[in-house]
Amino acid sequence: MTDRLSRVFAALADPTRRDMVARLTERDATVGELAEPYAVSIQAVSKHLKVLEEAGLVTRSRDAQRRPVHLEAEVFDLMSRWIERYRRQAEERFQRLDAVLADLQDAHEDDTAAREGTAS
Repeated sequence: MTDRLSRVFAALADPTRRDMVARLTERDATVGELAEPYAVSIQAVSKHLKVLEEAGLVTRSRDAQRRPVHLEAEVFDLMSRWIERYRRQAEERFQRLDAVLADLQDAHEDDTAAREGTAS
C-alpha cells in the first residue's frame, strides 16, 4: 500500500497533474482536450498522463478513434483511508491536550479561589 500511496502522492505533487485530475473529475477527456489549457506539447501532456497512469490515478481506453483518459476514483479511497487514519490520531491527541489544559485551568481556578478565601 505504501509504495502505491507514494506513487499517488508523488504524481499529485505536480500542479499540472493535479489540475488534470481535477478536470477529469468532471468527465473523461482525450490527451488533446487535456492539453488545451497548457502552453506545452501533446508529448509533455502524455508524459504527465503516464505518471498519473503508473500511479493508478487514470486509465486510457479506446472508443473508436478516441482514446479517452478516465479517472480511477477508487484511488481516492486509498488516499482518504490513509489521511483519515492520521487525522483521527491527530484529533485524539488534540482531545487529550484539551483535557490536560482543562485540568490545568481548573487547578489554577481552585488555587486562585483558595488564596482569595484565605486572604479575606
